[in-house]
Parts: sequence; structure tokens; C-alpha cells
Amino acid sequence: MSTRLPSGGRLIDRAAPLKFTFNGRNLKGFKGDTLASALLANNQLLVGRSFKYHRPRGIVACGPEEPNALLTVGEGDRAVPNQRATMVDLVDGLAARSQNHWPSLEHDLGSMADAASKLLPAGFYYKTFIQPRPAWKHLFEPAIRRAAGLGKAPMARDPETYEHFHAHADVLVVGGGVAGLAAARIAAEAGMRVVVLEQSNWWGGRAIVDEDSVEDVDPAEWVEREVGVLSSFDNVRLLAGTAGIGAYDHGYVVACQRRPEGVRPSQRLWRIRARKTILASGAIERPLCFEGNDTPGVLLASAARDYLHGYGVSPGDRVVVLTNNDDGYRTAAAVLEAGLSVPAVLDVRPTADGPQCGRVREAGIRVELGKGIASAKGGSRVSRVAVCSFAGEGTVLEELACEAVAVSGGWSPAVHLWSHSGGKLRWDERQAMYRPTPDRPPINSDGKPSVHAAGAANGECSVDRVLQDARAAAGEALADLGSKAKRRIKRCSGPDPACDVFPAWLVPQGMRRRARSRAWVDFQNDVKVSDIQLAVQEGYRSVEHLKRYTTLGMATDQGKLSNINGLGVLAGHLGVSMGEVGTTTFRPPYVPATFGAIAGEARGPLFMPTRKTPMDGWHAQHGAYWEPVGRWRRPYCYLRSGEEIAAAVNRETLRVRTSVGILDASTLGKIAVKGPDAGKLLDMVYTNRISALETGRCRYGLMCNENGFLMDDGVVVRIDDQTFLCHTTTGGAGHVHAWLEEWLQGEWWDWKVHVADLTEQFSQIGVAGPDARKVLEKLLGGGVGADELPFMAWKQAEWRGLEIRVFRISFSGEISFEIAVPSSHGQELWDELMACGEEFGIEPYGTEALHVLRAEKGFIMIGEETDGTVTPQDLGLDWAIAKGKADYMGKRAQERPHLSSALRWRLVGLERMEGETPLPSGSHAVSTERSEHGHPRAIGRVTSSYYSPNLKRPIALGLVERGPERMGEALEFLVEGGTAKARIVSPVFFDPEGSRLNA
Repeated sequence: MSTRLPSGGRLIDRAAPLKFTFNGRNLKGFKGDTLASALLANNQLLVGRSFKYHRPRGIVACGPEEPNALLTVGEGDRAVPNQRATMVDLVDGLAARSQNHWPSLEHDLGSMADAASKLLPAGFYYKTFIQPRPAWKHLFEPAIRRAAGLGKAPMARDPETYEHFHAHADVLVVGGGVAGLAAARIAAEAGMRVVVLEQSNWWGGRAIVDEDSVEDVDPAEWVEREVGVLSSFDNVRLLAGTAGIGAYDHGYVVACQRRPEGVRPSQRLWRIRARKTILASGAIERPLCFEGNDTPGVLLASAARDYLHGYGVSPGDRVVVLTNNDDGYRTAAAVLEAGLSVPAVLDVRPTADGPQCGRVREAGIRVELGKGIASAKGGSRVSRVAVCSFAGEGTVLEELACEAVAVSGGWSPAVHLWSHSGGKLRWDERQAMYRPTPDRPPINSDGKPSVHAAGAANGECSVDRVLQDARAAAGEALADLGSKAKRRIKRCSGPDPACDVFPAWLVPQGMRRRARSRAWVDFQNDVKVSDIQLAVQEGYRSVEHLKRYTTLGMATDQGKLSNINGLGVLAGHLGVSMGEVGTTTFRPPYVPATFGAIAGEARGPLFMPTRKTPMDGWHAQHGAYWEPVGRWRRPYCYLRSGEEIAAAVNRETLRVRTSVGILDASTLGKIAVKGPDAGKLLDMVYTNRISALETGRCRYGLMCNENGFLMDDGVVVRIDDQTFLCHTTTGGAGHVHAWLEEWLQGEWWDWKVHVADLTEQFSQIGVAGPDARKVLEKLLGGGVGADELPFMAWKQAEWRGLEIRVFRISFSGEISFEIAVPSSHGQELWDELMACGEEFGIEPYGTEALHVLRAEKGFIMIGEETDGTVTPQDLGLDWAIAKGKADYMGKRAQERPHLSSALRWRLVGLERMEGETPLPSGSHAVSTERSEHGHPRAIGRVTSSYYSPNLKRPIALGLVERGPERMGEALEFLVEGGTAKARIVSPVFFDPEGSRLNA
């Protein structure tokens, strides 16, 4: 049985007992335990059920490669599903429960799928759920969705907090084992900024539990010394409990840090930019494929040592070792030293004469060469194994009673981050592993390697060679950075004999057909040897096709345990070498990250922080009814006591037409474009000729995308010979700025021009109405007359010793000004304008009144009259397109037959013929003609619709097929409960002569 040993355990504190529960059962552990080690110490081998067949599964590994022990940890709103027990630190009161079973872990009705496994081979779902077609929606899909997943996502809001940290480093070291610490010290001594990541909570990696001496020093002492030295450097940051989960271009690495229980934030996502990355992530031991190799009690040989030395936990009283390399003998010796029994070491190799083998033989342990395991017997835990010859088909020679089977199938370098960033791999026949290709590393923009693999991650095994390789990798990184190591470093030469592995994937070599259907390659996804054989038979010869057909190496496994064995079986069936087969694509994250860590602080109110203008508080105090506009909140209208929204909108609209209104326009985008080629750039992105604009003047401009569709609009202001200020819509500011940068960086990189988003730097206040000029004259003491500041001009003015900009532009058809002032003075200017306008009855107006005013004048609104398929010509804005202009964004697209067709829907005004209710926005106009399917044909739609208090009737703008040619024609629009008639009229409903604007 699995139990806690009376002594030992380098990683636990026996003086600090802890209590926890598993499936409601009270258990005990110690500080320093992981949930996995504590479960094994309490003889809890069965920890879950497999995904597809619901087979009983136990703990296999001791690190992030664990495929089976996926548990829900925590209760209620703190429950987190699919947590690897091997990566969960035990804390007092921890509650864990197993997943993917019903009604209980020990008695799971889902295990009936295992009995029917012959009917559920790889790819069965591709063939099963096709017919009958209606069954997919009503039967197959609901059943699949109920069965999908392992743990259940919590329904309550997560109470934990998370955050993102950004860091820059000259050298980032991923891995805090012997290799990582050695490389970090070389870089630190050279004065580099160094960040070291270690996914465990302790430093030293395997050296701590394997107890090999490091440079003739006890490993714990060596690690303590190196960590102490690194901690003394001001230029070094050590991050334990932090796993590197993804590596990307330009030295960008993402890491996830687990924080101690009760410390907030509970997790940090580190975003690190490193000039060089040293990958010292170690290697992962592989299992071997034999019948029943998924039975609880079968675990990796290295994991058995981890639990023995690290946690003082016995995997079983009698441990059979199965190996194809010398490392398995290390486990046999460790088991014997712990006072446990090793019935036999079964070595599939014909010969074994390494020092570890001799040590085991001298200890009196039985060693059987050329032998393997035909099958592991047992239900919820292994009870015995059947021994066979490796070279045969599995004829049983004898049976050995045991409680655990420690399996070593060789080691695979943890090269995931190397592959993430573009590094290539090569197959090493001698060591039976894919290792980094030294001449095809990830490359920086300077043509030099961005990642250097070191130690076991580079295919080295013995401690001395790991140290030498790590220091050499650090020296190479320093040389690329123009620095030099302070000690003499020499790279390893020749292969490491300690890494030699006999390439065995199946045990026995000639595994029978029945055994293949019970030999597991991928424990997490229930992929069997027979599944790979079936995929090959059905024509899936590419490793990527195999992965998708069988789900081999998918999900969180990402090839950690399953990849090499799966590739070996595939190569055997195809009759090709492993190098010819290649590997699947390793994708980030290397280990799972919670959604909370990925989101960081971006949750609740911070998910998309509401942007507020400097006058936001004033608006709130004066009855603002808010609406979201892009990421801003703007007053829709200002409600007075007992007033309804419609009445408030009508009041504000009338006030602008009869006297004066004030509008907070600070949210409009303000993008500065500066440089000798500024006009050249704007000529390309606007439809009219901006470069011809005179200093001190303004011009309305349209922006189209490459497809010719209208994207944004606004007023462009020329500040001086090389500077323009482009106003955009509120929602389009960020997009337009990014779009301009994209073209400048990707296509027109040699143009001498810079762009900057100044939206939040300035408050902008609109004053509109017949009395607007009087208010401005009172504020500035004159200087805003029609001759001094004509329409579509601007001037610099002084207010309270501060330079401000006054624009004579209008979106209402009234005399209108917009005043721009630094945001820190926005509220101050607003207050003074309100005071200056008091005698004229000035009132604030919101966005809805603004929309009514502009619709009365037939002015378009981006997002209302446009939907991504509308051109300027559709909206009657041909006048805003420069005649004879050689080119602009979208020009050639607009010349395509479809976009220049006479049947395009074009902008018109719509006047409802009966009733006082505005036409619903989005309503479609239908023709009396029928489509080929017998339905009424849509010939137009309402784009925006309002009640006009000035005209005392509803008005609307719309797009109608050949609209301007059909003036006076009545159309039927689909509305709720039937249809409504509207007449096509001019889109300019109010003051068509423009006399008010030019008064």
C-alpha cells in the first residue's frame, strides 16, 4: 500500500501537520506536501476517471506532466476545476474532489463506455453523428455537450484577485534547477538584468530529490549556496512558483505565478521582454506502452523517487521497475534504501552494464534483461504484473505480486517554449529524444538566437554535463549581447553516455492485437496503441492528421507524456524513422493557466474601464441619463425632476434651435499628424485633398477602407505647414489611430510623418444655436464674428492666460463653435461658458438631441447610416471626394461594377404618411415584386429615425434602392404587427438653404 514513511522527505515539514478533505473524506498531510503526495501518503491511489472510457486512473507523475490527477480544488465560489494534484500546494483546510464520474469515484456508471470500447474507436464520432441529419441538433449535440469536459465550471463569481506584471530582462532563465541556477549566475556576474523562473516552490529541480552530488557538494547545500548568491545581486529577480507558459517573437515570454494561500493577488501573469532567453526547463520522463499501463499504481520511475525522497511517501510496499535505460535502476535503488521491496527490475535491453545497474545488482535486487511486462493486473489498483520476453508477443513467463510499477521509457527534453518561439527539433537516435537543433534556434530581429537551450532541456543528463552545458549557453548569450563571462567556460563535446536509451515504445515488441486495445499512449485523452494503428489504416499518415483523428497529445498534455510513444508507434506502422515522422505542434500554454490569471485586473468595472470626460461629475449632478459610446459614457439627455426621456430630448433640441445649447464633445477622437509627409499621408487616407488645406482652415473628410466602404469621418484642421489635427468619431478614435500606424509601419515606413492620439489631452466643448456667438463674445471679449472667424475656420485665442483653440464648425446646422482646452481646464471652461450663457438661457444637451439636430439637416452618422457596406457615393457625399485625385484608400474598389451600380441603396429622407410614431430604425422597405424564393424583396432600410420637435413630426433617414431617383414615391416598411407607409423626400428636412448656419 501507499503510505507515509517514518522518516525522510526533503520538501516537507513534519512539525507542521495539515488537514484536508478528498471527496468529503478527512485526511492529513504536512506543510510542503502537494495534494498528490498527500493523497498517496493516505493510500488514495484512485483519483479520477478517464475522459472517454471512464477507466479508473491514479497518479502517474509528480509535475506538470500529470495526466490523470485532475481535481476540483476549493468549494463554492472558490472551486477551480481541472487542477493537477501534483501542482497544488497543500494548505490547511483544502477541499478537493474528483471529477468525471457518477454517482461516485469508486462506482461510476460511465465506465460502461469501457465495456463498449470496441464500438468507440478513434474517429468514431466522425462517422457516427452524420445521419440522420435532424438527430444532430436534437440528440447528438446535446448528448455530446453534456459529456464534454472533465470538471464543472463554477457558476459563482470568482472572489480571487489577479494582476499582470511587466518586466524587462537582458537574460531570462526558464527553470530553477541546477542548469538554470548555473546559467543565471554566469549572466548575473556579467552585470546583466536577470529574471529566473521556477515552476516549483523550491529551487534545484531533480537534483534535490535524486540526491546526486553537485560539484562534490550535497545538492541541497549547493542549491542553497547558489540561490543565496543570486539573491544578493541587485540585478537578479528570482520567481519561484512561476511557470513559463508561452514564448513568442521578439523575446516575449509569458509566465504564470502561483502565490501563497491567502495572499492576494492569488496569481500573477508576468509579461516579460527578454533580450535573451535561456531555456533550462529540464526533461520529462516517458512511460512505456503495455497492457494495463493505466492501472492505478503504475507511475513514472522518476515520480516514485520524487515521492520517496521529496515527500517521504512510499508508492507501494513492493515496486516492480520496468525500464529501457539506466535511470530506472536509480529508482530501484531508492526504493530499496527506503526499506521497501523490489521484486524485480525488468529491463527490455539485452545488455545493461552501467554504474547504476551494477549498484542495483550489488544490492541483491533481481534484474531480468530482455524482459518486459505483458500486462498489469488489478482494478482500482495494481496487484501483480505478468512478465514476458520483450522480443516476443507477450507469452507470460511468470507473475510478480506488487503494489506499484515504476516505469522509465527515457527522457524527453521540455522543448515546448523553444518550439513556441520558432526553434526546430532534431531526432537523436542514441538518446531516443527530440532535442533542440543548435543551428536552427529561434532568431531575433538581429539575426542572432533569441533562445539558448541548456542542460536537460538540451539533451544532457549527467549533473556535470548539465552544469557545463548551462554555463556554455549563458556564455553564448552574453557574447551575443556584447558581454563576456567572468569565468572560463567550455561546452560539452560528444554524446553523454548517461543518456543512452534503448528505443522501445511497445512492451512486448510484438504486442498482440488484444493487448494493443488495452495499452495506453495518451492517458488524458484515452488514446490506445490500437487507435494509432487504425488511423494509419484509414490513411492518416501525417502526424498532425493523426493528432486530430485520435486526439493524441491534445488538450493540456501537449505531447508531454504521449508524444514520443505515439510517434514511435506511428513510425513503426509506416515503416519510417522517427526523424521522418516529425513532431506535432506544441502550443502555449505549456501548463494550464486560469481565465482569472489571463484576464488579470480586467474584470467587473475594470473589464473595460469606463472613460469619463473632465465634466463627468458635473453631468451626473445635473441629471445626466447615460449611454455608452465606444468606451466612454456620455449624457444621452439631462433629466429634470419628473421629466421623461422623450420630453428632455425635445426640450434640449428646441433650446439649440431657439437660443443656445452646450455639448461636451471631449470624447471625439483627436489625432495629431505631423511631419513633412503629413499631407501626403492624409491625401491617401481621406477621399478629398487634405494637403491643399490652408493653415487656419478646417475641412470635412471621409475615410474609407481598402474595400471602398466608409469607415470614419470628421473635421480635419490644419495647424501649420507640417501639422494636422484629425477629428474622428468617438468610437473610431482608437481604430483610426491603429490603422494609420499600421499603414505607416507596414507599407509607407519611409514616409516622414508621425501620428499621436491626443483624444484625452484636450476637452472640447460645443456651443450651438442662434445665440452661440454672443456667448463666445462674452467669454473671449470678441473676435468671433462672421468675418473674423468664418465657417470652417479656426483661431488661437487666449482665455485666462491660457491658449485655446476655437473651431467654427457645426453638426447641428446652427451657428456653432467648438472650443478645445487642455483637459485639466475642461471643467473650468464649462463652468464659465454656462455663466456666460445664463442670460441667453443656455442649457446642456446630450447625444440624442445632437442626433435629432443632425438628422434634421440630413447629416450622416457613422454607425447609423453606415454598416461596413456603405460607400460615400451611397450617402450622396460625392462632393467630399476630390475630383481628379490620383488615388486614395478605397478608390479602385469603389470603381468596381457592384459598388458603382445604379441599383445601389442610396441615402434619402423618409416621411411617415400616417401616425406620429417614428419608423423603427432597421425597418426594411419591401417591393411588391417577389424574390425567386417567393418572399417580398427588400429594397431599402431605415438607418436612423427620430421625432423632430422643430418640425412637430417624425423624420427618418434611410438607404433605398435608386433612392434619389424616386422622390415622392411611397414605400411600405415592415413594422411590428404589419407595415407602415413612408414617402421618399429630401434628406434635408430643416433649413435646406443653410441660412441659419451662415447667419
